[in-house]
Amino acid sequence: MDKLFLLSLLGLFIIAYGVSGAFVSDSDIDMIKELESFDIEEEDDDDVYSYTVPVWRSERGSKILMNVDSFDAIGDGVTDDTMAFRKAWETACSTSKSVLLVPKEKTYLVNATTFKGPCKDGMVIQIEGTIVAPDEPELWDPKFPRQWLEFTKLNAATFQGDGVIDGSGEKWWAESCKKNKSRPCKGAPTALTIDSSSNIRVKGLTIQNSQQMHFTIARSETVRITGVRVSAPGDSPNTDGIHITQSTNVVVQNCKISTGDDCISIVNASSGIKMKGISCGPGHGISIGSLGKDNSTGIVTKVVLDTAYLRETTNGVRIKTWQGGSGYVRAVRFENVRMEDVENPIIIDQFYCDSPTTCESQTSAVKISQIMYRNISGTTTSKNAMKFACSDSVPCSNIILSNVNLEKTDGTVETYCHAAQGFGLWCCAPIGETA
Repeated sequence: MDKLFLLSLLGLFIIAYGVSGAFVSDSDIDMIKELESFDIEEEDDDDVYSYTVPVWRSERGSKILMNVDSFDAIGDGVTDDTMAFRKAWETACSTSKSVLLVPKEKTYLVNATTFKGPCKDGMVIQIEGTIVAPDEPELWDPKFPRQWLEFTKLNAATFQGDGVIDGSGEKWWAESCKKNKSRPCKGAPTALTIDSSSNIRVKGLTIQNSQQMHFTIARSETVRITGVRVSAPGDSPNTDGIHITQSTNVVVQNCKISTGDDCISIVNASSGIKMKGISCGPGHGISIGSLGKDNSTGIVTKVVLDTAYLRETTNGVRIKTWQGGSGYVRAVRFENVRMEDVENPIIIDQFYCDSPTTCESQTSAVKISQIMYRNISGTTTSKNAMKFACSDSVPCSNIILSNVNLEKTDGTVETYCHAAQGFGLWCCAPIGETA
């Protein structure tokens, strides 16, 4: 069995190479220490409560339960329960310490809706049953082309329960240009969106078969996502599991994600993101990006993935940017990751091009620096266990490798490297060559 084994002991023993081959500087040591020490607080299970009694306006402790059935929801999976959900929301939103209950053993058909705040603090959305979307794209409300269930402008709200949010996405996938080349490429709804909110907790829900992305956190801060399950077929197009954009102080922990695109994707204007205890596969791995599309600016900083298992994914841990963009990705730590039969375990791609036509070569790029890979092991299905395809004009810098052990059962593995510099790794081979 041939094996790629890269080991760099950081701290007491550092083997460091820059452009000139000089040893690491004091500023580099400070940078490494900062990367190693960055962390944010995780969720405490003891702080999450459970309210499952399906009674409207019954007192349970200091909470007031509001059952959607009491607002004339039917829950047979056929009758449109959208208006009942909207009425229940309006009442719960205006009531202090309310619990909006979707009871178990029922299925509620709900059309695209925005549930708007601000609401009274301390609201709980308790989902025990199933919420299902209409399955006909032609009948979708044109006022909501990119969303199904959107919650906006909330503070100190909790989403929890053992229920299911089901996007009924099969017909949407069939119409995607990625599955049907004769169809135009266009967006589709996200199943669950939390937008412009703060101090949000999401625990235990299952989100499945979304029309496109499953769960988006947008323009929000201080969000804790725990024990969420995301599920869609591996060939379902653009069905990212958890998508984080323009958000800060977000923790995703103990989540199991199986989908047709990135298990977790982190994009522009996001900072202070921690992922821990993540199971991913099938899917496209855990990604920062894409960033820089259409010459835009992308900025992502302070991201940690700590403890993950990826199985039979297209990518492992990935950073992807388009040519022509600007901005930067820096202060990222991927550690304690186990991979099994992953095609591209470690990849930085500054030439990303998810387009039906060839992308134009451009010199500007999103700057990528201060990226640490530590304690990463497992198996790859491709020749290149690590791929660093960086820009000539904006090369990757301060790439840190520590205890990376990747192997392939049926051949030799290599590292593809272009315009990347770092500690334990230094290479600047031309495109098409390996180093």
